[in-house]
Amino acid sequence: MNIIFKRKSVRTYLDIDVDDASVEQIIRAGMAAPSAKNQRPWEFYVVRNKETLAKLATCTPYSRPVANAPVAIVACYRTNDLFAPLMPLLDMSCCCENMLIQASAMDLGSVWLSFAPHPERQEPAKKALNLPENLEVFAVLPVGYPKGVGKVIDRFDPARIHWEK
Repeated sequence: MNIIFKRKSVRTYLDIDVDDASVEQIIRAGMAAPSAKNQRPWEFYVVRNKETLAKLATCTPYSRPVANAPVAIVACYRTNDLFAPLMPLLDMSCCCENMLIQASAMDLGSVWLSFAPHPERQEPAKKALNLPENLEVFAVLPVGYPKGVGKVIDRFDPARIHWEK
């Protein structure tokens, strides 16, 4: 699992398309994530339309990378028919991490752009995608071939480990 240590946030992309099979593989990895009571609250919207990508890029102060990506995966969660209604944000976190790791394993770049739990970010994205009432936008993951090399950061901090004595 060395890919975990090689994953980095990628915010700029080459002007090269990402094929549907690759996008599906990334989403498949997301759907392999654990979820509370196996409720799997996720729904995904794959966005390639440049106008829609531009709209999504303005929904948060941090979502500009969406505008230059060839594709974005919008990870949404259902708010109805949930066995564990307090857990969708945790479920979606596991799901998105899986997708980021899978993209990296495929030599693709992505970055986690958080929309939840901020209604002021979620609502414009929901409107841009014309989502049904029972769906909320959790995060947007722009995906593409990285432009430039980028730097992997070692985040290991032994001071944060507390060994039982």
